[in-house]
Amino acid sequence: MRRIVRGLLAGVSLVAVGAVGAGATEGGTWQDLSAEIYGDALLTPAGDMIVIEAPYRTPNDARTNISAQVEAPPNAMLRRVTLIIDENPMPVSAVFDLERPLPAFFFDATMRINGPTPVHVVAETVEGQLLVAETFVKTSGLGACSAPPGTDPEIALETLGEMTIGISDLQAAGSVKETLLAAANPGGGRKRLDVGISHPSHSGMQMDQISLLFIPMRYVERVEIDLDGQGFVDVTGSISLSENPELSLSVPGETGTVDVTMTDTDGTVAHASRAVAGF
Repeated sequence: MRRIVRGLLAGVSLVAVGAVGAGATEGGTWQDLSAEIYGDALLTPAGDMIVIEAPYRTPNDARTNISAQVEAPPNAMLRRVTLIIDENPMPVSAVFDLERPLPAFFFDATMRINGPTPVHVVAETVEGQLLVAETFVKTSGLGACSAPPGTDPEIALETLGEMTIGISDLQAAGSVKETLLAAANPGGGRKRLDVGISHPSHSGMQMDQISLLFIPMRYVERVEIDLDGQGFVDVTGSISLSENPELSLSVPGETGTVDVTMTDTDGTVAHASRAVAGF
């Protein structure tokens, strides 16, 4: 069975065709998706310019960390990075629009993985070149997008929009993720920004366990991150974001203030700020 699903890319509604279930071949699904999203544009294999970190088999379908280290080709700059989870109901899962073009970018996000799926990361340069890398994630088969919420929907509304902001020095050694992040910031010129958002991220496919009615879709639609009063990155979300999503990004080391604005699909807007120690 195939399903028409909607995502967002560059503020324009798009239709992506995704196969539902593990029976679809990676090639067929990706050919459909890439054609719907990018048309006839050439997607060049990124090689070591994009390194994706994701578990071979996720221990938690509803909350899986996916990260990627992305580097632009020589003499080029990045303007957008897109995370695509092919078999999710909303495959275009997160789009990072860089307001300041960068030579390298790192992200880490907590995502829902609805079933065994290829995962693609596509980087777009200022010049319009598209680079793509892929991996594959296996799951337990619980169907994360339709799994019951982890908290009572009414209780979740009480803290909806609350955010935490953390910024820290990069670790010279540690996890693979830390190593990837350090690679994005040679010479220690950048820091790690962590943003936690309290939000139920309802997919529209979940059933209230008491009323047995489907819970209306409501998820984090946009996260705008400003540094020192200037735009840095706009993140477009989807139902693929986990409940209470967490986002981590590489940011310039000289960052003094961080301002985060979250907007969800119901129009709720929340704001959080933090001054970096030493500024």
